[in-house]
Amino acid sequence: MTTDTLPGQSHPLGASIQPEGVNFAVYSKSATAVELLFFDGPDDERPTRVFELDPDTNRTFQYWHILVPGVEPGQHYGYRVKGPWAPHKRMRFDGQKLLLDPYGLAVAVGERYQRRAAARPGPNLGRAMKSVVVDPWGYDWEGDRPLQRPYSDTVIYEMHVGGFTRNPNSGLPPERRGTYAGVIDKLPYLQSLGITAIELLPLYQFHEQDCPEGQSNYWGYAPVSFFAPHLGYAMSRDPLGAINEFRDLVKACHRAGIEVILDVVYNHTAEGDERGPTFCYRGFEDDAYYILEQSAASYTNYSGTGNTVNANHSVVRRMIVDSLKYWVTQMHVDGFRFDLASILSRDEQGRPLENPPVLWAIESDPVLAGTKIIAEAWDAAGLYQVGTFLGDRWTEWNGRFRDDIRSFVKGDEGAPRSAAARLLGSPDMYLYQEREPGQSINFVTCHDGFTLNDLVSYNVKHNEANREDNRDGTNNNISWNCGVEGPTVDPEIEALRNRQVKNFLALLLLSVGTPMLLMGDEVRRTQRGNNNVYCQDNELSWMDWSLLERHGDILRWVQGLIRGRRGMDIALTMDRMSLSAFLTQAGIRWHGIRLDQPDWGDASRLLSASFTNLSRTLELHLIANAYHEPLTCELPPEVDGDKHRWHRLLDTSLEPPEDMQPVTNAPHLDDMVYTAGPYSIVLLFRPYAEAADEPS
Repeated sequence: MTTDTLPGQSHPLGASIQPEGVNFAVYSKSATAVELLFFDGPDDERPTRVFELDPDTNRTFQYWHILVPGVEPGQHYGYRVKGPWAPHKRMRFDGQKLLLDPYGLAVAVGERYQRRAAARPGPNLGRAMKSVVVDPWGYDWEGDRPLQRPYSDTVIYEMHVGGFTRNPNSGLPPERRGTYAGVIDKLPYLQSLGITAIELLPLYQFHEQDCPEGQSNYWGYAPVSFFAPHLGYAMSRDPLGAINEFRDLVKACHRAGIEVILDVVYNHTAEGDERGPTFCYRGFEDDAYYILEQSAASYTNYSGTGNTVNANHSVVRRMIVDSLKYWVTQMHVDGFRFDLASILSRDEQGRPLENPPVLWAIESDPVLAGTKIIAEAWDAAGLYQVGTFLGDRWTEWNGRFRDDIRSFVKGDEGAPRSAAARLLGSPDMYLYQEREPGQSINFVTCHDGFTLNDLVSYNVKHNEANREDNRDGTNNNISWNCGVEGPTVDPEIEALRNRQVKNFLALLLLSVGTPMLLMGDEVRRTQRGNNNVYCQDNELSWMDWSLLERHGDILRWVQGLIRGRRGMDIALTMDRMSLSAFLTQAGIRWHGIRLDQPDWGDASRLLSASFTNLSRTLELHLIANAYHEPLTCELPPEVDGDKHRWHRLLDTSLEPPEDMQPVTNAPHLDDMVYTAGPYSIVLLFRPYAEAADEPS
């Protein structure tokens, strides 16, 4: 490598390969001096070369830059940035700390890395993470393109890359467990399940040591870089290898017809509060990257993790959008779920904005136009925007669907009316906006909270393993243990739990909107009552592949519901059809025990409705009984005699395989009433009155 350098240029930011060498460019408005350091390896304490950037020749406005000839991909590097240590003036420069490149495309984490070394005084070169030069164009995509599947044909499966295959009972070789490659090995399983998209918990490089002593940050909600894939999920320990292994996963998913959605965390970083480590952002420009308290001596904490990213600062806004575009153009991902997205609507003083620049920039960027953008429309400081999140393209995790469906199935007072709205795509929240039905991302469980098995097995959380005296995690689980707390051998309670699991799954997959399943719910995966396994990288949170046999009946149930939803056009929606138009076409009639007499009172535990599918080939009748006794309900009268008799598709009170029948085999009913068993979901069908032929 030659030692002569050129001034370089202020764009693009990061380390970019040019014909003359590699151009390095970073933002720092208030720095007095910037050094670029080269290293041979991740644990090196001594740099092989230090480049002192001249503020006259290597600085353009607020950007520092240098071009170094002869640099190859794989070069380890970092920055030291000098300036005032003046927290009261919104500056926290520490010229002894090695800093990652905010735009770095790969991160090397050595065996000697220590989080605490970045938090205490003194140099940390040998114990610091290091950025790595990457050639982003050196991969053969073999013609791959993002799938751009419409929401109307989407079923999401939320999963953890590592936890999906890390269990020894996954059947994979040890070196492939818990890796991007391991997910590829299990794609046939995901295809057999019927899902069309995987939503991956954070896999931007995250800080595994951001957790209580002796544990590891498992979920990954502790971002270190917004551009680099997490090295811990790669078989190779080479940061460049991790990039291509992730690309291999995306390419394999697309070949399997499965989209890849990333759970992205732009609301905070792993640098924590004012006592936390300095490994990147605060070392370049504290006031730009974070929202500070008025005193400037401490950080706002709308994320609940110690700091809040200043997302609507012009420089940070550009970084977020550049990051998203990189993952779309260079990594071919299909969409993003934005963690605590409401934080992105706050200004530099933390006040909610009516038109947040960063959210509009994401919505309107042409590179991102074909992607799914999903908001977790709340934050940890009480800002709740479900139903009111801005824009035309943003969809939302519908937290009210989760809560209201849980309340109904549990049998809470006054639950039917709210549950009815959730099943119809939440028109009380979205109708006025003329949104499409897929606007609502419906879910009963997600990574944060009880699994579906635990929702019907525990009344309270059991988070003792987290070593926080069971104080962490929500207390509002809206759960019912069906009579016994935790595991039981009582066959009646187990049967009830099985039925309740099926009830939840049926309502989720028959509802209007875009359904999302949690990893393992299809086989009743348990976390033994822990509703906050963020630091549990062990069998408590991993997929248990032995359950495929033990709870094969539930697996069959999920597979059948997804096939039915897609193949029979049940609760499916049409692209560019508004929710109001869809509901009008469905012709929904609400009933109670008697036709057209719904009971919305507090004592009611019943939902009953008739409607037509979108293609107008079938009339459907739903009975949802959350009461502890059977209820006999009237059915709409026959049309044209025997040709249009009612047939039973689903009844969760029946033993398998009678609980689910294919259309071609579904038994017909002789009576114009149907008795729904206690805690059961029933779905009936008959040919639409104007249809000429029987369904096939």
